[in-house]
Amino acid sequence: MSTDFTMRFPATSANLGPAFDTAAVALSLSLQVAARRAAEFSIEATGRDAAVCGNVTDSLLLRTYRDVLSANGVSEPPALALRIHNEIPIGMGLGSSAAARLAGIALALKYGGLDWSTEQVLAEAIRLEGHPDNAVACWLGGFTVAACPDTTEGVLSLARFEPPGNWSAVLVVQETQLATGKARAALPNMYPRLDAVKNIQSTALLVSAFAQQRGDLLKAAMQDTLHQQYRSRFCPLLEALADMEQVAGVLGVALSGSGPGVLLIIEKRTPIATLYDGIERRTAHLAGSEIILCDFTSAGAAKTLSDEWANA
Repeated sequence: MSTDFTMRFPATSANLGPAFDTAAVALSLSLQVAARRAAEFSIEATGRDAAVCGNVTDSLLLRTYRDVLSANGVSEPPALALRIHNEIPIGMGLGSSAAARLAGIALALKYGGLDWSTEQVLAEAIRLEGHPDNAVACWLGGFTVAACPDTTEGVLSLARFEPPGNWSAVLVVQETQLATGKARAALPNMYPRLDAVKNIQSTALLVSAFAQQRGDLLKAAMQDTLHQQYRSRFCPLLEALADMEQVAGVLGVALSGSGPGVLLIIEKRTPIATLYDGIERRTAHLAGSEIILCDFTSAGAAKTLSDEWANA
């Protein structure tokens, strides 16, 4: 299929333990989208969850594309033929919805003639997602920290760091997906002050660990008291792998986003065969678990958007 649009949208792991709805990091797994104008909408999908990604009538990507253009005065969005290759496990806490929504927004910019700034793109993605972490990391790449304004007139505040080059990510996922809404419903409305203070301390350490590339801080920095204990009943991998932070080379362990997937941050020199053996022994009682090794990436979707526009 000839195309006139190609972009990559990285997977993201958010929260990283304590930084609830605040911090995330981009991963080398991605949603890859190629498009061209067509007589009618169609999707050719390959990779993970191809049936979901290729469902034209229930596509989050196309729904976002249509809704963004409709809200901006384009009543009949141009029909597109899409080719999608997906590497992001859906429903595992790896930012699949943020990637799909940002892809829809990017297509609206391309085919609807919207001249949006980064701030406008992120504001729309955050409005759709309901929280900033995955969307900001997917668009900008690297490790990001973001705080939403209290009003529609406020300005999104964010910081971005290059991910440490000597760290890698190990993702452990399961067969059963977990909807973000269900994971959020498990959380209490109020927390003890001590729990809140502990999370503030851990989050401060987490940002410092990434900013200064301090792997020695991550075990303490990725400790959480706000969400993981309440979501653990939906996320059996977390309990099974909690003690992996004591294994040589493992810097920290946490739910990826709202779960059920688990993120292990490791030193790149860690013997992978030994690490995998440890994970497999701890998860042998959980059918359908899978281990995925990937890197952190500094290249967000905005980078490929810049390349796409430059080559247009």
